Amino acid sequence: MLVTPAVFVAVFELAASRRGSYEPVMFVITRGFHGLVGLVPMLLFAALGAAFTRRALSDPGPRHGWARVGLYVRRTFAGAATIAMVALAVGVARPAGIEQFRDEKGNLVAGSLSEKTHVEINGVNQGMFIKSKNTQNPVLLFVHGGPGMPMYWMTQRYPTGLEEHFTVVWWEQRGAGLSFNPDIPSDTMTADQFVDDTLEVTRYLLERFDQEQIYLMGHSWGSYIGIQAVAKAPELYAAYIGVGQLTYQLASEQLAYEYALAYYEDIGDARMLRKLTASPPGSTVPLPASYDALRDEYMHRAGIGTMREMKSVISGLFVLSWRFREYTLIEKVNLWRGKIYSKQAKFGMWNEMLATDLRTKVPALEVPVYFFHGRYDYTCAYPLAKGYLEQLEAPLKGFYTFENSAHSPMFEEPDLTVTIMLTDVLNGTASLADGE
Repeated sequence: MLVTPAVFVAVFELAASRRGSYEPVMFVITRGFHGLVGLVPMLLFAALGAAFTRRALSDPGPRHGWARVGLYVRRTFAGAATIAMVALAVGVARPAGIEQFRDEKGNLVAGSLSEKTHVEINGVNQGMFIKSKNTQNPVLLFVHGGPGMPMYWMTQRYPTGLEEHFTVVWWEQRGAGLSFNPDIPSDTMTADQFVDDTLEVTRYLLERFDQEQIYLMGHSWGSYIGIQAVAKAPELYAAYIGVGQLTYQLASEQLAYEYALAYYEDIGDARMLRKLTASPPGSTVPLPASYDALRDEYMHRAGIGTMREMKSVISGLFVLSWRFREYTLIEKVNLWRGKIYSKQAKFGMWNEMLATDLRTKVPALEVPVYFFHGRYDYTCAYPLAKGYLEQLEAPLKGFYTFENSAHSPMFEEPDLTVTIMLTDVLNGTASLADGE
């Protein structure tokens, strides 16, 4: 009897997973969590039902030997299942607190804003965090990477300080994080739709905060859609800031691979060299599955991934995300559901990004342009971004090398980021740029 609920949930969840071509990790994170939520109470009540049935049909006298052992095992299982069910219920029901701005006496700072909200954007409910010590400050829209990987939760461990000087909007894109919904129409999961969403979010912010223009900071994949949004509607933006700016991702993968071969040969890591030699990225889209499976590991171990000092996605990102206090338990699950969901091959966004050369797609912008790039960034290769800005036509432009960073200088060198934003970006200058 106890096996029946487990079989039922497994069959149900496997059938549900056929809605998309989910890889194993997608099944574990997406369907597995909901399977667990359904399975624990089913097993508990099955055990209780079995116990009541035995009590009704058998002699209630003393038990000896294996019968006594079986009784203790069943009671232990029922107790553990009860504790697990209560823990799950508490975890799911527990609200997430949003940290507010307070003065030295613990009072709320007047004019500040710390908010988690949802807004309908082009027909889809999308979430965002808005943080500002003074809502009269300029609005900065952060367009995150991925596709499908919001980054506001990282500010708990790596504060940026930007909210001291800007009204920072950490929008979580269609299908990602707070905006995750597996029922989003598949035909809207396109880069063009994300560009339109970026523009619609911008218009919402302009109206809400009574601004004529805002600043847009695009990171990684966010720089791919962000720079296209600014090119499409430059009148909405005071400046564009590309962080870990994407240029031509297929070429970037080649440069990262060549860097890694030299790095692992230099440190004498023969095992990783064998893996890399057996799994080159190739020169066509899609990337080989063997290379894609190795990509995160080799980049992070070489210090050219998310952050220079982050050597593992598991310890540096996955584990860290579960400690974030401003997500509920369900939102933490959805963070990773959205990451895997958004990268599905059926949407084609990752492959389109790989194949697109922004140097030809966006050769010019009509607003000031700033690229913030880590010296060790080969997630979106540093040399390509530097070359892109050199040929990009813009009324003002500046390239800023972060010597101690990889792909996330706003987290790795936050003080320098703020200094550049205040000194150059807000004043429409490039006095701190490389070569100035």
